Amino acid sequence: MSWLFSLLCAILLAQLIYPALVITLARLRSLPQLPPVQAVPVKFACIITAYRNAAIAQPLVRSLLHQTCPDVQVYLVADECPAFDFGISDPRYHPLIPESPLRLKVRSIRYAMAKLVEQPDYVVVFDADNLAHPEFLMQLKPWISAGFSCVQGQRTAKNLNSVYAALDSLGEHYKNFLERETAFRLGSSAVISGSGMATRYDLYQAYLESEAIAQGHLLEKKMLQEDKILQNFLLGQGVRIAYAREAMVYDEKVSKGADVETQRGRWLYSYFQNIPNALALLGLGLRNFSFNQFYFGAITLVLPMFIQLGLAGLCLLTGLFLAPWWSVLLLFGMLVFMWNIWRVLQLDQAPPAVKRVVWQAPKFVFRQIRSLGNMRDPNRNFQPTENRQARTIDEVLRERKE
Repeated sequence: MSWLFSLLCAILLAQLIYPALVITLARLRSLPQLPPVQAVPVKFACIITAYRNAAIAQPLVRSLLHQTCPDVQVYLVADECPAFDFGISDPRYHPLIPESPLRLKVRSIRYAMAKLVEQPDYVVVFDADNLAHPEFLMQLKPWISAGFSCVQGQRTAKNLNSVYAALDSLGEHYKNFLERETAFRLGSSAVISGSGMATRYDLYQAYLESEAIAQGHLLEKKMLQEDKILQNFLLGQGVRIAYAREAMVYDEKVSKGADVETQRGRWLYSYFQNIPNALALLGLGLRNFSFNQFYFGAITLVLPMFIQLGLAGLCLLTGLFLAPWWSVLLLFGMLVFMWNIWRVLQLDQAPPAVKRVVWQAPKFVFRQIRSLGNMRDPNRNFQPTENRQARTIDEVLRERKE
């Protein structure tokens, strides 16, 4: 029993301390020199998936049609949505209404791919509540020119209108810096965010035709999240996913505690479901001597933050009776971990509204703990998060300048 306890403590201590270490190492490395943003002609197909609410996507559609990179076709898949008319006559905009309900994001994407008016060079996927910075597509082009087959943009908060939205944004800043920028700087791949990623057309088509996607169709809401399937597929092909920090996508953050439980329940289910895939990548990296595959497998195995701290706290208390020196080490690790969260907010230039709510993080943690109960029956508990922030890109950018 004592050696099992020591092993658990060692694993937790490593997970608590490693973020501070790798961020320090990554800051010593510079990113590659890139060609000018205007240097490469690239055709983009932007696919937006809307479910039961197409109206929320109107600002996104307009933000994509007003990109400084004009070579884009925009496809809006309106699955089970009420009738709508955005009053947009731009020939690059293609509203698509499926003949029968799809009820799965990947099905909507496949539906759009079958309706493309021309073959693009890259496919970019968006959620209906996103907004794209006017330079978003242009900022992807240097990385495409540098030879990257998949580029993840930077997702940031569209709204900070509540404590829960600001806390949700805090987590996004942390993941952006640790799992995307730091991982990419160290020579591995950026973790895919779920939207705002551009993938080479042939690779994306192959991913949609993969066995994992075919099996996922049968699982309905028990399907592994499509972003995890995509990144596993790409890493399995030896692809390195770039992170374009300047390619900004604005994402709606949850405004209520109930939304946290719905969203995080779905995310946690997918995290545990993905563990065998992460272990497989870890093994593949060892066999291929590939740091890209090995490190990516490792970071996608790391426990969610609230579980790390919760288990560390329990082991700290247990260690007071079994092995006090482990309690001291875990306390040190927890302090380093919490200090590093504040450090990341500084390095990632998080807005004041996010920094102000750090002390209220236990509210978010409590909701995440409650979300564990949603994992028992995904088909019943995982309902789509309600979108409420119908804001334009001009409004968001104006607010950022104030």
